[in-house]
Amino acid sequence: MIEKINEYILCLAEERFYDAHEALEEIWFPRRFEDNDEMKLMKGFINAAVSFELRKKNKIPQSKKVWKNYLKYRPLLYKVRSPYLNNYHALARYVERINTPKLQD
Repeated sequence: MIEKINEYILCLAEERFYDAHEALEEIWFPRRFEDNDEMKLMKGFINAAVSFELRKKNKIPQSKKVWKNYLKYRPLLYKVRSPYLNNYHALARYVERINTPKLQD
């Protein structure tokens, strides 16, 4: 799982948001029907990448809507029990920095 988390981060850094989505989807998709907070959190991170891809395509209203899905799952950071919890907190900080608009000079 850590390999896919690292791949997600690399893809985000390179602004390959679709690929970031795909990296985590490999983990989430086979387990999507589980009533599992970790998989719901994973779905949130996938939504963050989708939001960035939509923003990249200048589909701002759609991007904002999908970002709200990320925010819906974000509180699970404080509920989920996982050996990857520190990684998830780092991911949350990273995606939220990406979502923060850059300041204009």
